[in-house]
Amino acid sequence: MPRAPRVLAGKRPRPLTALSLTLAFVAAGFAAWAGEDWYAAAHDDRAAYAAQRDEVLAAGEQAVQNLNTLDHRDLDRGLDLWESSTTGELREQLASGRERFAEQVKAAKTVTTARVLSGAVTELDDRAGRARVLVALRVTVKASDGAKTEKDSRMLGELTRSKSRWRLSALGQAPVGGASAG
Repeated sequence: MPRAPRVLAGKRPRPLTALSLTLAFVAAGFAAWAGEDWYAAAHDDRAAYAAQRDEVLAAGEQAVQNLNTLDHRDLDRGLDLWESSTTGELREQLASGRERFAEQVKAAKTVTTARVLSGAVTELDDRAGRARVLVALRVTVKASDGAKTEKDSRMLGELTRSKSRWRLSALGQAPVGGASAG
């Protein structure tokens, strides 16, 4: 007499359990990989450096624009803005020549406005708190008789971090063409 096959209770393969277990391992592996990738990105110095560069550029463009904008009708506010945008020797020069310059602007009755066309950070030393920017602007001067003149210029600015803010510490005209910077 042939023997009947024995059926063992509980020993049959369970495909749903195996699939669930496999998916759980895959999900855990993906979570570990994504977590490691996120951690690396969050602690990458390049992101902090890029943010610092953006902050320097915004501060530099604004400061250069501020120093090329002045209205004879609201002179004190404009000159206060100049001083608050600068630091160091540049700020001292502006403060010491303020009265004489204010008299000249009042006599000329001019309104000067500047608009930033473009800008770039040319150097950034975050640890030392120093940076340089190149800013292209269009300066419009309106005389008391209503005549307007416009001039495009490129300015080189040096910034210094004072406390938690970047301020202009030097400003000059950028060389044009093959002229050397000095």
